Amino acid sequence: MVQPGAQHLAQGMEIPAHARERLAAMRKKRFFTSDLSVNEFLLVKEAGFSPLGLVMGSSIYSISAMHLAQAQPGEVMALTQSLYQARELAMERMEAEADELGADGIVAVRLTVAVHAWGTNIIEFLAIGTAVHHNAAQGSFRTAEGKPFTSDLSGQDFWTILNAGYRPLGFVMGNCVFYIGPPAQQSLQNGELPGPTQALYDSRELAMERMQAEAEALSAEGIVGVTVDETNHTWGPTVLEFSAVGTAVVAIRADHQVPRPTLVLPVTG
Repeated sequence: MVQPGAQHLAQGMEIPAHARERLAAMRKKRFFTSDLSVNEFLLVKEAGFSPLGLVMGSSIYSISAMHLAQAQPGEVMALTQSLYQARELAMERMEAEADELGADGIVAVRLTVAVHAWGTNIIEFLAIGTAVHHNAAQGSFRTAEGKPFTSDLSGQDFWTILNAGYRPLGFVMGNCVFYIGPPAQQSLQNGELPGPTQALYDSRELAMERMQAEAEALSAEGIVGVTVDETNHTWGPTVLEFSAVGTAVVAIRADHQVPRPTLVLPVTG
């Protein structure tokens, strides 16, 4: 199934002038910034990658509540598409900054949602991560379209998965906005509410299905680090968005030797 909104990707918006100047100066001076912890930074270096700089992209979206005026419970496709497009715009702008640095990929990606004080239906999506390049095989870790790969794996997990014979292909996501219906009537008896149960089940499955479709489009073998989030943003308790995200991966060698953890005992004087 094609993710709703996938045909409406980022178009036309350039990297801001100040960001372009910052990225150009970093590339010229070989000076990097990173939100990796010290341990993550060292493990990414040990995996053969060097950080190039902190990259980000954002999209501030107005989400109209007029689409909620529907009689029957079910998916609100217009809102599903809008929220997916907002995330995709933020991700593509982050990737554009990484491309400006000549990166092979972006690690430790975080995609956050914030509701500002400007209005109840205005939401900002922010994508941020650390652009990296491979020291020996620059370019070989890029996607089939020649773009930097994206991954929300931590520096530790990135090191582990590479050493185990896999590599990340891309940060994949799916979502679904679902109108559950009027609030359930209070009952004096305990028991399952079939309508809301089915609605929430269906919406989670739609988000998962769309995330998996993105991974399959990348020719991935699977997705690691999947998280499913639930929020009602500003719409009230009867409208929920379910989003599923993770990192699509593929094997780069046949043997998968998983590094074993080392037991370290503290020594006291």
